[in-house]
Amino acid sequence: MHNSQKNIVMKKRKPETGSIHIASARYPEEQVKKCTKSNMIRKMVFKSIIVFSFLGSFDLVFSQNNDSTKRVNNFKIVTSVTNNGISLIPTFSLGKPAIIFDASMGQRLTFDPLIRYSLEGKPWSFIFWWRYKLLKPGKFQFTIGAHPSVLFKTINGTVNGVPTEIMRARQYVVGELYPYYILSKNINFGVYYNYSRGLAADDIRNTNFLTLRMGISNIVIFKDMYLSFVPQVYYLKMDSRDGFYITSAFMLSKKNFPFSISSVINRTLETEIVSDNFVWNISLNYTISQKIVNFK
Repeated sequence: MHNSQKNIVMKKRKPETGSIHIASARYPEEQVKKCTKSNMIRKMVFKSIIVFSFLGSFDLVFSQNNDSTKRVNNFKIVTSVTNNGISLIPTFSLGKPAIIFDASMGQRLTFDPLIRYSLEGKPWSFIFWWRYKLLKPGKFQFTIGAHPSVLFKTINGTVNGVPTEIMRARQYVVGELYPYYILSKNINFGVYYNYSRGLAADDIRNTNFLTLRMGISNIVIFKDMYLSFVPQVYYLKMDSRDGFYITSAFMLSKKNFPFSISSVINRTLETEIVSDNFVWNISLNYTISQKIVNFK
């Protein structure tokens, strides 16, 4: 990238997709009221989404069909506390400690809600994944998914001269494709593609995220202690700007022990997107996992 191009890029605003940035601004009272009313409507809509999504997920767990007389459905929830919440696109982060609830329920069709808050108690994002395994178990796997989501951003405004915090909700619709191949019990590699559409006129409207990833799991460190990691190289395009990055996720776990430690490290290779050049975190995770057996 030429120096002149870099100077132009640095003047552009940092995109909001997949992250929260605290901004300061002074808005006319009418605009603040309009934003507050809009937030109330969005909260009502997404509360309804949460209720119906969870009702649908319980129906999924107990009614999913299978060819056998015994149906085994999986239920898993991981609660994580981290020093820095990192987005699904790891070049963006919350920039502060966060708590994350990541659940999955079902078998071939799964419902995977992802609820994230800052440790201050402010919502960060609500994501409601539905995923479907196109291919039955084998060496080659193919998963598709889609979700509605809402990301929150705090804006400092004024009403009648009084400083006021306003929570803005940004809505997105996202789809994903994930074909991958299982080389062995502990090694797989694949291509992951994610497309995000911002619904507001002033959002990043089109985000394309394409990554090459390898999963390496259950490397024995010492007795009953295992290391897993997922190195990735990815391309990101947000409207007309793009960039290349590398990232890796690590997890240290103990057999039959619910706690684990994980970390994500992300580095920018070359980009036109204004973002942090280096992002990292460390997380403490608590996992609850069980199988629900149903009979016809």
